[in-house]
Amino acid sequence: MRVILFEVGGLSIRSYGVIVGLAVLLAIGVAYYLARGTNYQKHILNLVFYVIFSAIIGARIWHVFFFQWGYYSKHLGEIFAIWNGGISIQGALIGGFIAVAYYARKEKISFWGLADILAPAIIFGQAVGRIACFLNGDAFGAPTGTGFGIVYPEGTIAFERYGSVPLWPAEIWEGQLDLIVFGILLVLKNIKLPKGGQFLSYNIMYALVRFSMEFLRGDSPRYALGWTAGQWTSMSILVISLSVFLYFFTRNQVKETVHRV
Repeated sequence: MRVILFEVGGLSIRSYGVIVGLAVLLAIGVAYYLARGTNYQKHILNLVFYVIFSAIIGARIWHVFFFQWGYYSKHLGEIFAIWNGGISIQGALIGGFIAVAYYARKEKISFWGLADILAPAIIFGQAVGRIACFLNGDAFGAPTGTGFGIVYPEGTIAFERYGSVPLWPAEIWEGQLDLIVFGILLVLKNIKLPKGGQFLSYNIMYALVRFSMEFLRGDSPRYALGWTAGQWTSMSILVISLSVFLYFFTRNQVKETVHRV
């Protein structure tokens, strides 16, 4: 666990930025590979600027207004100080999806087809990205109340809040579950699903993973029902994705029935 990897000429190279950059590059590589043999492959690299730009904006908006508004409402001048840290993966995903929808409309290609290609790459990038959270000592868990858990070192946000107290390895377990979701999505590629089914399956599975892991988190305020903003976001995405998936599945079944008749 190391917040600053090394320094070059007085410039601190932080582990978070390095690992997140690696996660993005790997996600792009996976998406490009999975798109081979399709008309979508040529669009993967063109998407990068749109997605990264929109993801950063979405990540900051979600962090400020949904996760830590209690703090930023009293420190309005820090809302745009993204260089001080503070982004949300859920906000980044929503921002990125909006960018993909915009790009698909602009290029007159299927959003759902493109999203199906991107889904496994996105969750793979998320899994790698959780390593960055661990090294940075953020997205940490609550105290376990036992001798089991991670004790974060001085210089991390987790230590500032809890000191030398064992915490649940929430970010590590979430990253491992993300890898399981990645594997399941690769298996689902061999199953005939409605267009958009792969992407919606990703949304459903990740929402379940995030919702469950949030019970262990110790860095987020809790609201109605004792849920965090991450859980409310996850539940909203879960309900919407399940509804759309069932609609697509039912529509396809009706079409197949009519075709057979």
